[in-house]
Amino acid sequence: MTVMTRPDAATARAVVDAPALSPATIVKPDLLTVDDAKAMDVATMTDLFKAHINPGQLHFMKLLGFHKVKVERAEGMHYIDQNGRRILDFFGGFGSLAFGHNHPRILEARKRFQDEKRHEIAIAFMSQYAAALARNIAACSPGDLDMVFLGSTGSEAMEAAVKLAERAAGPRRPKMIYAENSFHGKTKGVLSITDGQLYRGEFRLVNGHVRVPFGDIEAIENALKADPEIGTVVLETVQGGGGIVQAEPEFWTRLRALCDRHNVIWVADEVQCGFGRTGRFYAFEHYGVVPDITALAKSLGGGKAAVGAMIARRDIYMKAYGSPKTAMIHAQATFGGIGEACVTSIEGINILYDEGLIENAAVTGDYLLERLTALKEKYPRIIKDVRGRGFMVGLEFQDFSQTLPMVLRPMVSVLDDKLKGSLSGFVGALLLRDYDTLVAFTEYNRNVIRLEPPLIAQKEHVDTFVDNLDSLLSRGVVAIVKDFVKSQMG
Repeated sequence: MTVMTRPDAATARAVVDAPALSPATIVKPDLLTVDDAKAMDVATMTDLFKAHINPGQLHFMKLLGFHKVKVERAEGMHYIDQNGRRILDFFGGFGSLAFGHNHPRILEARKRFQDEKRHEIAIAFMSQYAAALARNIAACSPGDLDMVFLGSTGSEAMEAAVKLAERAAGPRRPKMIYAENSFHGKTKGVLSITDGQLYRGEFRLVNGHVRVPFGDIEAIENALKADPEIGTVVLETVQGGGGIVQAEPEFWTRLRALCDRHNVIWVADEVQCGFGRTGRFYAFEHYGVVPDITALAKSLGGGKAAVGAMIARRDIYMKAYGSPKTAMIHAQATFGGIGEACVTSIEGINILYDEGLIENAAVTGDYLLERLTALKEKYPRIIKDVRGRGFMVGLEFQDFSQTLPMVLRPMVSVLDDKLKGSLSGFVGALLLRDYDTLVAFTEYNRNVIRLEPPLIAQKEHVDTFVDNLDSLLSRGVVAIVKDFVKSQMG
């Protein structure tokens, strides 16, 4: 029981004597304006990032030389920095820039929406923009994937997916199978099926989920036979953070049959590999199969908005949320289906087909793989593997010891684990410094450079990128290391 006590006399007097707040007493803090932000120099940006955002992250940005760049504007395949330097973007925001930077049709659609003073928030009412976007996503989705939940991020879309799967599977089958080296998001629900100790930290996560090797159908079958509480299998169709890893084609047909046989729900995470990136709207379409639930994000926002979507079979959705009593258990959040974001996505999906960007990802992506494979043959001691599909490509470097003369390998090999990611980091940093080219990396296999350029990339962009990489690798590993060290001292 809580005991209420009266304040002592001094406290009571202080409360009575305190001046009453009024609007006149509110003082505006020392705030930066939009113009201040636009005019900010790199040194000030660095100070504010260190003071208010993430000082630890700044360490890695300095290693790669990213901290020296102030992006003034971006257009098509390029960033333009404070010195007018055009930086070729083969990073693509982890696959978020299918249309490149500031596609004119997307800019025009957003400007028209603003000029007409259209509504953004439609929680009390239905939104014509959310309805149209959901219908378009369903039209792009194969089979009976036709129920759409709109959110703002890939993590949110995947949270919706696993919650839907758990409810549809039922309370007696709450467990999920997930893969080694998986990445499904950093929010606590999907963090339980994200296979990374760095991200998991010491958070208390959902227990009991079952981890299997990616692409191992026998491991999944054995797990289902051994544990009747498993009701869901969650897999990326192409593992992004794992190093751009694909399963064998027959894995997916066998997985579909296995899930059907055991009455298990298959969730396909297409947040990074979907939306045309691999040369089909969804990566799973390459294998002639359809999951029960899937998720999109990244480029769904057209490079100008944060949009994520879960797409599910109607029967599964209705089983979980189909009655008035259950309809609001996981309804859209405040900014799910916000007006201008939906308009951006509606226009983006139309552009994807109008400009043949899915076909371009397939054709020009094959050309990228062809040119990189030739580079691998030219530098076998440096490049270990080239893999991927469309514009989702992984370039894996050898362990550091393997790039050195034979006499040095035994001594250096004991350091390979500690040196993982160093060569890819050196190459990425020098590509930016010397060749005005931006690439990315992968979370788990640090030897892999991740290439996810905009789907508008043409053969001339591929040629520029590969020629730049060829020129850099021709220096040899020793010179690359020396040049990187000099860049850190300069």
